[in-house]
Amino acid sequence: MVSPALETARPFDAVIGQPQAVTLLKQSLVRQRIAPGYLFLGPDGVGKGLTARAFAERLLSLGGANESIRRRIEAGNHPDLLWVEPTYLHQNKLLTVREAAEVGLKRRGRPQVRLAQIRQIAQFLSRPPLESSRSVVVIESAELMAEAAANGLLKTLEEPGRATVILLAPTQQSLLPTIVSRCQTIPFVRLGQADLATVLTQTGFQEILDAPEVMAMAQGSPGSAIASHVQRQSIPLELLEALAQPPRSTRAALTAAKQITQELDTEAQLWLVDYLQQRYWQLALANPAAVPPATPQQLATARQHLTRFVQPRLVWEVTLMQLADAVS
Repeated sequence: MVSPALETARPFDAVIGQPQAVTLLKQSLVRQRIAPGYLFLGPDGVGKGLTARAFAERLLSLGGANESIRRRIEAGNHPDLLWVEPTYLHQNKLLTVREAAEVGLKRRGRPQVRLAQIRQIAQFLSRPPLESSRSVVVIESAELMAEAAANGLLKTLEEPGRATVILLAPTQQSLLPTIVSRCQTIPFVRLGQADLATVLTQTGFQEILDAPEVMAMAQGSPGSAIASHVQRQSIPLELLEALAQPPRSTRAALTAAKQITQELDTEAQLWLVDYLQQRYWQLALANPAAVPPATPQQLATARQHLTRFVQPRLVWEVTLMQLADAVS
């Protein structure tokens, strides 16, 4: 049986608004029925990563409690934990989103979990755990696995050895059915307003509570709220002011399209589309005549084109000129 010290909920105390997920994971620990694969399923930014760290701490403690495990997990230097993030390929090097931002890489596509990273997982699991009773692998944003990487992961999930693999993803449909079938699903939900406010206050972002567009974009996800707030702070204020209402002329549309594509990378442009969806929706509630009825569909189409690597400036020029023509 698990020792009383390990039965405490301490590692999970920081997880807010996910009682079902925490209960399921605690039960698997208490009963010592640890699955070889787990799929943490739910929206981004609602605590899947935080819960994965807590669960990894408990799993790595099963071979003997160690007060330094949490610190080593947070520092990323526990020998029996491998944390995998989507990457960009730049000059034959794999860079995480954070590393790409640090080197000033202008990102024109979405990062991926690549075949080379799946091979790294296989190599990591080919040796026995060094300090714990099992090894743990966490794959963030598993929906961003390239096809070859997803196929390569299947063998690892079939024969993980003394290991547990945890995948974080938004929906089952974003993964291969064969991967889903090899994992125990742990559901995560969007937070209610009270829990959302608690998380934002505890993390020092309570000012987001007074930003209606950002709160609407968050849809119960504190992580998304914080990411949107940070993204908003990075976008030139004059650009946001120029787009506070749909452009009124072709010239204004072309000027805004030029500034957007010159100053914002792909991820920031996708965020701007979502921001404008919320901004114009709230504007239409106050004054329906101020926003053309087709605006939501036109912005949704723009988002689709941007994710399919259509030339960004052309996307924005067409979209904003359509809005300007509809307003005039």
